[in-house]
Amino acid sequence: MSFVEKYLGDKKTEVVLFSSTAIALYGYDQGMMSLINTNYDYLDTMGIAEEDPLVGVIVSVYYLGCAVGAILASYLADAKGRKPSIFVCLTVTALGNLLMFIAGLRFRQGALALMFVGRVVMGLGVGGIDAVIPVYSSELNEEGGRGKALAQEFQANIFGLNMAFAINLAVTNGLGKTNQWAWRIPIIAMQIYPVLLISFIYRLPESPRWWIFHNREDDARVSLVEIYGEDDAGAKLDELKDAAKEESAHSIGYSDMIFPGGQQFHETMVTVMGQVNQALTGYGAVSVYGAQIFELLGFDVSTAEYLTQGNFISYFFLMTFAWLLIDRVGRRFLMVTGAFGIAVCFALLTVLGGLATNSKQLGIPNMAVSVPGSIALFVATGLFGIGWLAQVWLIPTEIYPSTSRAQGSAISVIIWGLANFAVTLLTPIGFNNLNYWLFLIFTVTNLFAGWWTWAYSPETGGRSFEENQQFFTDSKEHNTWLVTRVKDGEYRHLPRGKERDGVEGERQPLLAVDGA
Repeated sequence: MSFVEKYLGDKKTEVVLFSSTAIALYGYDQGMMSLINTNYDYLDTMGIAEEDPLVGVIVSVYYLGCAVGAILASYLADAKGRKPSIFVCLTVTALGNLLMFIAGLRFRQGALALMFVGRVVMGLGVGGIDAVIPVYSSELNEEGGRGKALAQEFQANIFGLNMAFAINLAVTNGLGKTNQWAWRIPIIAMQIYPVLLISFIYRLPESPRWWIFHNREDDARVSLVEIYGEDDAGAKLDELKDAAKEESAHSIGYSDMIFPGGQQFHETMVTVMGQVNQALTGYGAVSVYGAQIFELLGFDVSTAEYLTQGNFISYFFLMTFAWLLIDRVGRRFLMVTGAFGIAVCFALLTVLGGLATNSKQLGIPNMAVSVPGSIALFVATGLFGIGWLAQVWLIPTEIYPSTSRAQGSAISVIIWGLANFAVTLLTPIGFNNLNYWLFLIFTVTNLFAGWWTWAYSPETGGRSFEENQQFFTDSKEHNTWLVTRVKDGEYRHLPRGKERDGVEGERQPLLAVDGA
């Protein structure tokens, strides 16, 4: 027995650990740029001022790379397999990160251009990872545990966020904001993720479902034996073959997904609006510009940075409620209540931010508004993690058939990239011009996100892939997209009183972690 097998136990655990680490990589970048943006040597090296719009452009251009990377990775995942696509994405991520690290290292001429290139290249890799990992994970989990599995993986995303900010905070306090290594070390430290994952990926099984859809039954059997053992592999193989026959008759292209009247346009709109609404919650701004928000509430720079770290730590632990609840109360319930709860928090932040800004004129002690404002931001962050972090990545993997699942996930990442590009680009401009009124905008956008989800997003938890696809068939028959009017609102909540025995096809799990 190898060292890895001894301490991890089996392939099921290895897959979950790998997927979680890959998602942590995505979280690391969000935390990495927070304090880099305020490092004086970084700004001087790039030739920009702290309030220059280019600060936001450098951050946001990464998301454009993510959008393109998702398209390329989804094509590769369908053509060559989930594993090869993940490997290529990790390699590209490592290259982009290295380019960022060396930008202006010896010669400041061209530093800004190289930083832009590095951000885009790294975005290509991370966007591909974001597109393929949720597909890979969901294809290997049962309908009753898909949400928990992905929510646990996204808790690792917050671990990456915390790790990046902690490294940033440590080197900034240790070396100072005028030292170049205070911003270069957090960048190069990210290499641990792609290097570790690349060295580990050879141990993972390819998705047996992918093998079947490419008529490679022998390879599918090998993967199934690796996961289940010889005794169960035959039965699992027959189930996958039946599911493949049912879906292979329907060839789906992007034109069927993105144009009105297309066979899967409805599914795509649910996917698109999920990512748009996640961006509208405003958390992209909080994750990148959290310290600036605490400063706006009246804290000094150092205290604001420590509070940001505390907020991220709280975020990590509160995310536990996401994977405890997501398969028990459903994706839809958490998203709707989360959006309305975040709206309340941002409304409070608008008032408290205004009071903090004018505290001297009003004769109000700073702490009287800073403390409740911080609590509101902590609560908003936790509600986002519980209600919105994992759900919008999970739903696309549950509503598309295998023949278009990778494309659906790619569309999700594309919209995520474009939406976050806009948010991270406009947020510093908003802070500089709107001040605390920016929170009022997020209040309104959260109310919209909650309403749209309640009206149009079906509950996909506790149902097989085929059952979720049936919702869209039923909606065509009822000639409405309103969830409450499709089959008497059956898809407003988790299935009730259903007999779950004897499931077939894609309802049968390929991989379920013991105890999940």
